[in-house]
Amino acid sequence: MATEATPTYRMTLSLNVLNHLGLGLYSNVPAVLSEAVANAWDADATRVIVDIDPNGRTVTIEDDGHGMTVDDANDKFLFVGYERRRGKDGAITPRFGRTVMGRKGIGKLSLFSIAEVVEVHSVKDEETHGFRMDVKKIRQAIESGANGRYCPPPISPANIDLSRGTRIRLSQMKRRLYRSSSALRRRLARRFSVIGGDYDFEIVLDGQPVTIEDREYQDKLQYIWTYGKSGERTKDMARRLHDEDARCSEIEVDEAKYEIDGWIGTVHKVKQLSEPDTKESLNKILIMVRGKLAQEDILDTFGIGGLPTKYIIGEIHADFLDLDDKDDIATTSRQQIIEEDPRYVALRSKIELEVRNVVSEWQRRRNAGGTDKARQVPQINAWYRGLNPDHRKAARKLLGRINEIPIDEPSEMRPLFIGSILAFESLKFRHMLHRLDKVSTENLAALGEVFAQLDDLEASAYFQIANDRLAVIRKLTNLVDDNAKEKALQKHLYTHLWLLDPSWERAAKTERMEKGIHNALGRVYGSLTEEQRRSRLDIYYATTGNKHMIIELKRAGRVVDTGDLVSQIIRYRGAALNTLRDLGRGNEPLEFVCVVGRRLRDWDDNPDGEADSRQTLEGQNARVVLYDQLIDNAQQAYQDYIDRQDEAGKLYRLISSISDEDIEAMSPPPD
Repeated sequence: MATEATPTYRMTLSLNVLNHLGLGLYSNVPAVLSEAVANAWDADATRVIVDIDPNGRTVTIEDDGHGMTVDDANDKFLFVGYERRRGKDGAITPRFGRTVMGRKGIGKLSLFSIAEVVEVHSVKDEETHGFRMDVKKIRQAIESGANGRYCPPPISPANIDLSRGTRIRLSQMKRRLYRSSSALRRRLARRFSVIGGDYDFEIVLDGQPVTIEDREYQDKLQYIWTYGKSGERTKDMARRLHDEDARCSEIEVDEAKYEIDGWIGTVHKVKQLSEPDTKESLNKILIMVRGKLAQEDILDTFGIGGLPTKYIIGEIHADFLDLDDKDDIATTSRQQIIEEDPRYVALRSKIELEVRNVVSEWQRRRNAGGTDKARQVPQINAWYRGLNPDHRKAARKLLGRINEIPIDEPSEMRPLFIGSILAFESLKFRHMLHRLDKVSTENLAALGEVFAQLDDLEASAYFQIANDRLAVIRKLTNLVDDNAKEKALQKHLYTHLWLLDPSWERAAKTERMEKGIHNALGRVYGSLTEEQRRSRLDIYYATTGNKHMIIELKRAGRVVDTGDLVSQIIRYRGAALNTLRDLGRGNEPLEFVCVVGRRLRDWDDNPDGEADSRQTLEGQNARVVLYDQLIDNAQQAYQDYIDRQDEAGKLYRLISSISDEDIEAMSPPPD
């Protein structure tokens, strides 16, 4: 039976907690260093120096705070779970009256997540001392069952050159750090709000103070919504900024009222929220508590979709999440907040409402400034000035919506502007500009639907196609010798059937039918005379509309007659029909085109020779096209279209001259 000297029950803590609270608790270097910096703040330090050796193998964190005695080291630093706020030191620092950041007493264990060896040197009351902690030795103590104790070996004061404060040296790093890491500087700056300004506290990295400017997002802001003094300071620092009035910052929780501080902002371009070196996203709203990062992001918890949220960045200070007389609602890693607590629920609801307001205001402002921004492009301004007042109102709406779309590259914006203006013109002529009301950043698909359903838009786009095709035809025209024409036509004709007939926009292909007819035509080729084979350059099959087409290209220098062509066409027809019947399509029409370089031999036998020949071929659903005639006809057809669409041509020539440089030169829209 147990006596008073030997209690029946007793609780013991295993050193294995180190595995859970130290080695595996923290995932990144800035978070670990932040714990050491927070300890320096709590020690009333005015400066904490972070030094990384050139090889990235050793990190030293040294502060000028009040330091520790040996008893302090044992009772506070080495006491895992020491709660300073409930101890004799209290929640307010003695020298500067700071509200302390530490609470759970386990942050120092994070040091073991990045280093195998941790040395601690300290000076207080003229007492200099130090000790060395080794992860391997601690593991051995865990495995051997050391009754929950580990005794770090002391370091001789003679080997400690410290006159004030505390120094922590991390060695045998688990990952190499680099002295000139700009990313580390940015992250430290973003994890603390107690640097600069009214705070007598400085973090020095690589010999240079870490400043608020090192956060590197103030100058990215376009619009900002502020709450309290911190928000106003950020607004004052930001460049090229349009701000809203300060917004209500009061939150009520269980009849208690709390204040938030900080800001929510939006940037001009989405890509500004991606770090160029680390690719880390800044598209988040940080939660700061007592001057230190408490939650990496609250924005992604809202489930607010839509493009505008991709432009948002923010920093909210909510010290009421860590009140001395309330439960601690930070998670063990101090990187998140317990979501069920009423204070967090109220904060989350408040910020979600603010984000929705920001999205609405952002859309209004971007839309209002979109036209002014787009009109900085001379061609767009010329088009806009040519509209009547009613149409300008609709154009402002369209250009404003385009400005809301998160496209940063000029090469992507240019076709969007061109296509939208062409579509606008089509809608204008059909008196359908009201359909632009369907379009929003939440429903960009409606933009495509509106445009895709318009026949007139196709006509506008066809002007561009016609213009491009005239350039191809002019190139063919320059091929004066027969051999060159022959090769060029063979290369381009079968992929550009519009050269034969402008109405043949697209030739469809079905693998089974194409293979069957080509095999059939191949058998016909074997039955041709030697003269017929020598005269033929190539043969091609395609479908366009509801017709099956067989096109034969004759060698430019060969002369053939009508009878020769008719005999070949009859053979081709029989072979093709047999294949179509096998596929159940024997009733569909066939058409034959023979492209030749010379007039047919019998065309000049008598005055009606050519007319009789063409009539004979027409009876076989066939026709003859000369190389030169093909080029002239195609050129004339497209030139006639260009001439008839002179107004469309003017518009196209205007907007097609917009360059990527014109788009790049657009400045942010004015407020």
